[in-house]
This record gives sequence, C-alpha cells and structure tokens, in this order.
Amino acid sequence: MRTRRPLRPGTVAKNVGALLLALVFVFPVYWMFSSALKPQSEMLSKDPVFVFTPTLKNFDKATGVDNFWSYVTNSLIVTVCAVVLALLVALAASFAIARMKFKGRKGLVLAVMMAQMAPWEVMVIAMYMIVRDAEMLNSIGVLTAIYFVMVLPFTIWTLRGFIAAVPVTLEEAAQIDGCTRGQAFRKVIFPLLAPGLMSTSLFGFITAWNEFAMVLILNKDKTSQTLPLWLTEFQTAFGSDWGATMAASSLFAVPVLLIFIFLQRKAVGGMTAGAVKG
Repeated sequence: MRTRRPLRPGTVAKNVGALLLALVFVFPVYWMFSSALKPQSEMLSKDPVFVFTPTLKNFDKATGVDNFWSYVTNSLIVTVCAVVLALLVALAASFAIARMKFKGRKGLVLAVMMAQMAPWEVMVIAMYMIVRDAEMLNSIGVLTAIYFVMVLPFTIWTLRGFIAAVPVTLEEAAQIDGCTRGQAFRKVIFPLLAPGLMSTSLFGFITAWNEFAMVLILNKDKTSQTLPLWLTEFQTAFGSDWGATMAASSLFAVPVLLIFIFLQRKAVGGMTAGAVKG
C-alpha cells in the first residue's frame, strides 16, 4: 500500500496562489453572467447581490434589438471566412518559409513581423478613403478581406514555428517510402500541425470577432454591421441599460468560450496525431 507524501509548504503556497489568481480572472466573467440574470432593481442595488431570482428579461431586451440576426449573421460570415482564408494562405506561406530556400526569404519574414507589429488602428483613415473612393462602403466582402489581412501575419509566423519544429527526417522518410512532397506534407506534417492550427484559428477568431474600429468606420448601414456594434445599442438618454448590456456581453462571449473549449480539446489530441506510422 502506497503512502502519500506530505505536502510541502512551498507546494501548498503555490496551489493557493494559483487558486487565488484563477478566482481573480474568473470573477469578472461570473459577475457578467450573473448580472445578466438579475432583475433591474437588484442590478442597481448599492450593495452586491449574490442570491437572487434569475430572470431572462435582459436577454429578451438584448435579442430584441432591430437587425439582431443581421448582426449575428454578418459576424459569423466575416469571422469564419477570414479565419479559413488566413489558414489556407498561411499554411502554404509558412511551409515555404520554413522548408524552402529562395531569394527574398529573409525580407519576407521581416515583412511578416512588421505587419504583425503594426497597429491597425492607425490605418483606419487610409482604409476608409480607399474603400470610399472604390465605392465599396457597407460591404461584408471588404470587411472580410480586411480581417483576413489582419489575422494573416500572426497565422504565418506561428505556423512557421510549428512547421520548423517538425523534423525534416520525417518528411524525407515518407518520400523514401514513395510519397511525393505534397503527399508527405499531407500525411506526415499536416497531422502534426494540429496544435498550431488550433491555436492560430482561435487567435484569428477572437481578433475578427472582437474587432470594432473597422466596422464602425466602414459599415454605417446597420444591416452590414457586426456584433461589437450591437453592444452599443443599449445606451439611452437616461443612461446605460446595464442589464441588457450584461446580457448582450454574455451572448457575445459565449461563442468564443465554446470555440476555446472545442479547440483546446482538439489541440491536445492532435499533439501526437500522425506521429506514428500505421
């Protein structure tokens, strides 16, 4: 029978510290969701209310905004399309950077790094003028293209690191067994890139889903706006409707949480996928 080792004071202190840190990060999320379920009278109470009778009235107000489903549809279209396009382009670009030697390779890597570091907010005015002169304001396609360009540099840079970490010998062994270079990439390298694909798609989804400035400037028509602008609908002449705002914020955060949970599980499973030859 095994005897348990006594916990060291240092280990206990680390565990307690980690728990307290987790509570600090989790509490605002809890407060947002709980506030979304509170009646208006308890929402405006001076003292914090932790025990209350839940209500869905705030969610009814949030989803009752005009063009709500247009906001949802537009957000899903621009976010999913931007992420998928970025993954497809970045997969080819990162493989070329990591595996091939060609003239201008270092310059391309530098350009990707500079594009990643550049703050996109400083380009809002220039982009507005370009899109306005092209008479393409209030366009979902233009917004998707802009989000695609915003997500692409990080996706290329991250996938490049994952591809470079895969031993070249695995690819060479597959080619010796009769695979072409494309087949070796598809059957050997690609399965090993699952953690990188999941992490980059998660980052891209969060970036495109939360982006506010571009759609605010380029898409004035409510039928072509996205969910971040929906969150501004709850400002009235009498102040903010905090119940509806918290309900809207909760609904806005749910897809990101679900995507994170789904991709996290897939990433763990994909870390060893394809590593063993069948």
